[in-house]
Amino acid sequence: MRQLPPLSNETHQHRSAPPTAYENLLGDSIERAFGQGIDELPALVDYLNTAGPSGPDGQAWTAASFEREMARLGN
Repeated sequence: MRQLPPLSNETHQHRSAPPTAYENLLGDSIERAFGQGIDELPALVDYLNTAGPSGPDGQAWTAASFEREMARLGN
């Protein structure tokens, strides 16, 4: 019988805490956008501004604020 390699978790899959409600809402909204074929940043930002959630501090999303938030959440 063929031996399978041991399973491992990649570092990027580990979280220090469960996702917050905001992170879940944002992730769900991004997934819905991708499901509708939205895959360019300007269109994604427009989608988030329509569908929500609001950007950081309740502000409208911009390309720059989206990139900053993704970098923050990725740390």
